[in-house]
Amino acid sequence: MSFVAFQKFWRLAGIDHTHVNGLNNKFCEADESVIASARACLTPMFHRRTPAARLCPSSSSGQSARQAAGTYRALGTTDLIFAAGGGILGHLHGPAAGVRSLQQAWEAAISGIPVAEYAAAHPELYAALEQFSG
Repeated sequence: MSFVAFQKFWRLAGIDHTHVNGLNNKFCEADESVIASARACLTPMFHRRTPAARLCPSSSSGQSARQAAGTYRALGTTDLIFAAGGGILGHLHGPAAGVRSLQQAWEAAISGIPVAEYAAAHPELYAALEQFSG
């Protein structure tokens, strides 16, 4: 079953968010498929506001500060869940630095500043980009 149909059934059942994988994920799903799934969630199902009108996409599966810019560029919104457990807890300088690196990556993405440029003045982000490079 296509994800587009799948997520519609779940919306009608009352869910408000669902997993769509993430960019450059650790599984085998291509980025184009992940983006299409997230966009399907963000597309209103009905013309009027109802609980099933929108669904919050939840990205995970190997996410870190490295995927924030691409996710924002592909979706054009921050109305999503960006679950990055390893990107937070696995940060070289500890979980607080992991959280800060994600905040900095999203600040750069939203501001339209290249993440590598933004990282030059933000050590937590710089460390995350180096650590999670591949």
